[in-house]
Amino acid sequence: MRIPKDVLVEWMDAVNSGDVERLLALYDEQAVLIPTFSNKLPNTAEKLREYFEKLGSREGLSIALHEKTLQVQPIKENVYTLSGIYNWRFNVEGEMLNFEARFSYIVDLSKPRPIMHHHSSQVPRML
Repeated sequence: MRIPKDVLVEWMDAVNSGDVERLLALYDEQAVLIPTFSNKLPNTAEKLREYFEKLGSREGLSIALHEKTLQVQPIKENVYTLSGIYNWRFNVEGEMLNFEARFSYIVDLSKPRPIMHHHSSQVPRML
């Protein structure tokens, strides 16, 4: 039986292995993605693919969850929100950089493509 965190773990595994097909297979056909590293909203399957292919081309790309930040909230049967902070890491101009980002997902575990909504944004630097 799949639990909400399984979707997040599958998503991170797909990012870490550079498997765009596996990533896309997690998003419902009507899913909304508000991405971490783009000011555009990829609102079609083609644009979603383009975003993840571009992101996946980053040298050394990886993502890790800050486990203690993960919050899972039930909405209704089989539908949950997941939120927390994860850390992106990739090479920018020869230097490995870290980008902390907060995220929220709405997942419907009754669907084969469970991600209905995904928002991710970089954590602002402290003033």
